[in-house]
Amino acid sequence: MQSTLLRRAAHVLLKGGVIAYPTEGVYGLGCLPDYHESVQHILNLKGRSQSAGLILIAPDSDQLLDWIAPTKTELKRLNSNTDHPMTWLVTAHEHTPGWLTGGRNTLAVRVTRHPIAAALCREAGSPLVSTSANRSGRPPARTALQARRWLGSELDTVVAGPLSDAPGPSEIRMAQDNRVIRAAAGTISR
Repeated sequence: MQSTLLRRAAHVLLKGGVIAYPTEGVYGLGCLPDYHESVQHILNLKGRSQSAGLILIAPDSDQLLDWIAPTKTELKRLNSNTDHPMTWLVTAHEHTPGWLTGGRNTLAVRVTRHPIAAALCREAGSPLVSTSANRSGRPPARTALQARRWLGSELDTVVAGPLSDAPGPSEIRMAQDNRVIRAAAGTISR
């Protein structure tokens, strides 16, 4: 049954749709990164500026290589196993659009270990945009019901499933020098 739901959600993504889905610590809003109108819909839905940039998730770093041009150090960090979800700012590929990078030369990416999020990427054959399912300034959805209540009429589908055990959004670090940009929920920034 779950594979049928994942195929349906991937079909929605491939048609330019916007979905909500579980990730490691919160529900995410997602679309395919090369669908500018879908990305803009997410930004409008959240009330978020394009200049903030977005995160792409994938089940492995290979699926991200059309979007990033990592140095050896960046690739090593991106592929490292950490004890909590880690999003890395990695050198963006020269053709990666500004609507993803926020106009910077880096792109935020995460190799996801969440089984549903990873399966969605595999089924769609693409990384997914991943930003918390909420309106800017509001708490992120932590259940499918919250995502439906808060954003449902503006989404094409909601994929239900459990979150992993992360207490909130992922930590963000610069892949080149390991500098913390955003500490993980429940941790102290060093």
